Amino acid sequence: MSEVDRLLRPDLRGRTAYGAPQLDVPVCLNTNESSYPVPPVVVHAALEALEGDLAGLNRYPDREFTDLRKALSAYLEKQAGVSVTPEQVWAGNGSNEVLSHVVQAFGGPGRTALGFTPSYSMHPIITETLGTTWVDGLRESETFELTVESAATQASAHDPSVVFLCSPNNPTGTALPFDVIGAVLDAAPNAVVVVDEAYAEFARPGTPSALTLLGDHPRLVVTRTMSKAFAFAGGRLGYLVASAELVDALRLVRLPYHLSTQTQTIARVALEHADLMLSAVEAIKAERDRIVSGLRQLGATPVDSDANFVLFGGLLDEKATWQALLDGGILVRDVGIRHHLRVTAGTLEETTRFLDAMADLAPTHVGALTTPSTVAPTTFETGEDDA
Repeated sequence: MSEVDRLLRPDLRGRTAYGAPQLDVPVCLNTNESSYPVPPVVVHAALEALEGDLAGLNRYPDREFTDLRKALSAYLEKQAGVSVTPEQVWAGNGSNEVLSHVVQAFGGPGRTALGFTPSYSMHPIITETLGTTWVDGLRESETFELTVESAATQASAHDPSVVFLCSPNNPTGTALPFDVIGAVLDAAPNAVVVVDEAYAEFARPGTPSALTLLGDHPRLVVTRTMSKAFAFAGGRLGYLVASAELVDALRLVRLPYHLSTQTQTIARVALEHADLMLSAVEAIKAERDRIVSGLRQLGATPVDSDANFVLFGGLLDEKATWQALLDGGILVRDVGIRHHLRVTAGTLEETTRFLDAMADLAPTHVGALTTPSTVAPTTFETGEDDA
């Protein structure tokens, strides 16, 4: 054992750091980023706004990020049709930071967090590295569905302090049946229930948002991000919405001045141009649906998606298919589910290149296997993309 390993926390020894492959390839479809660059109008507006900030960088940023919270609450009212006050909004450097604030405040030693695998793998990573016990809940093995009965039974059995739900779910892309949220809130009366809506802007019409439930449930937290639909992954801005009292509790665990002046300014500019920043969403959804249709025609088994990606099965050897695609300059994601891969919906040209490559590979790579039922929950990959 090295000197560093000897001094390291015992529960961290032997772990590997989070990290999706970052490779220089022509078609990068593995981390659910937007393939569309920030529009020039927004770039120029951000540069102009930042110029006014630079002389004041000798001072700390607004610790309460007041203007940003106002902008986020206004955006949610327009985009989701839900009225929330700035006091109900909290933000961080990516939604992973606000998720960590929730676990720091409501988890900890002797407490448990429950999630339902396969789902966003940063949930257990955040939970365990912050000293909270993680419980790997179960989904239906063949369909990845989470039913009301199953979710409620598991929540009641484990009496968690935090429950993680995803809608749309990552990596399956499926929206959560709305009554599951209420069932979990009822079955876990001692838990803060987090609904991770990182991909909400890509959901199909009529898909409800958990934001509409906030008024009746003071233990509910809804997290979102600007990394995906906003084409703002490099800006690192995630946020949550909850009761004002719950948000106030997060001040106990956040680091001082955790959102830089630059982050606050650029995010506000992006929100001021929300319609333009979101202008590629419909095109991305069209490519997502095209991927589902194209893969079905090739004999694969894609999951109908409400996100900006598609999980698809029916592969004889997912690792061999992943490597074959990479050899052709296309990077997709191996999420650790046997016979399955996940691909981000990119531009029309990127989708065409991916589907053409899969058409070439299908005769030797796509088979009749359609279920991961032989895979134990603990074998799912623990390196998902950041939110």
